[in-house]
Amino acid sequence: MKFPELKIRHLVPKYPIIQGGMALRVSTAPLAAAVANAGGIGVIGASAMSINELRNEIRTARKNTKGIIGVNIMFAVRQFAALVQSAIEEKIDLIFTGAGYSRDIFRWSQESGVPIVPIVSSSKLARIAEKQGAAAVVAEGVEAGGHLGTNRSIDEILPEIVSAVKIPVIAAGGIVDGKGIAKVIRMGASGVQMATRFVLSVECAVAEAFKQMYLKATADDVVIISSPVGMPGRALRNAFADKILKGDAPEPDGCDGCLKNCSQEYCIVKALENSRIGQVDDGVVFVGQNVHQIKNILPVQTIFNKLIDEYEQEHDG
Repeated sequence: MKFPELKIRHLVPKYPIIQGGMALRVSTAPLAAAVANAGGIGVIGASAMSINELRNEIRTARKNTKGIIGVNIMFAVRQFAALVQSAIEEKIDLIFTGAGYSRDIFRWSQESGVPIVPIVSSSKLARIAEKQGAAAVVAEGVEAGGHLGTNRSIDEILPEIVSAVKIPVIAAGGIVDGKGIAKVIRMGASGVQMATRFVLSVECAVAEAFKQMYLKATADDVVIISSPVGMPGRALRNAFADKILKGDAPEPDGCDGCLKNCSQEYCIVKALENSRIGQVDDGVVFVGQNVHQIKNILPVQTIFNKLIDEYEQEHDG
């Protein structure tokens, strides 16, 4: 059986597969371009990037693909408006946003024509987003990695959100293979967003130590931690996560004021950056619930080939 068509306004990818936009600098131009070239939607994780850095990432991705490129910008970051405007000026194809809710972004969308896709975890918020002009929504369950907006499973929230809105609903949280894609498509999703699977790609820019933590992870290694953002986060258990769980995480040495609101329990930006560059015991390693089901690091195109084969087998089998 063929994949359903995912149509986000004028944008129609070959496959309804979106690569999640992971901060800090986990989802950068090489990964986003590779996903776009494979027929999906590639997404740059823009949160905590400088304006110039984001512009350069978008331009680099554009040089390497004629496919669809988006950005993910957390509402919680202080530079949210400036990052959104910069992405629009760079003619980004679409913008994903979560970790809070912006009403202003829909006005900017109307003015620019750039589709906005909020990440939501309830039918109520999905309806509000549709009413205000969202082109689609990502329905994200508790199985997702990173900051979480719900304690409910994607299996619970997806049918509610699909029945609540007429715009496309993209399922996210714990989807790592074609079987998982087929499951949510049967439940009414128009497409999927996958992040964890694409960390274990050749093109993902994180350090090898970060990828090896993913590869070696068991189901028991995945924990829920607190975050200064004010939302819980799903991460891999390591020395730093243990400190957070015990309430012993090191307080920030200084503060750049990168978040609109920050508990200063620890510096989330430094913790994520440490992990990205390979200092995994001194940082937070965000991860989806089903990381233990992924057993290899592959080129993005090979990942797509496998997802397509698995999806077709699931439907034809």
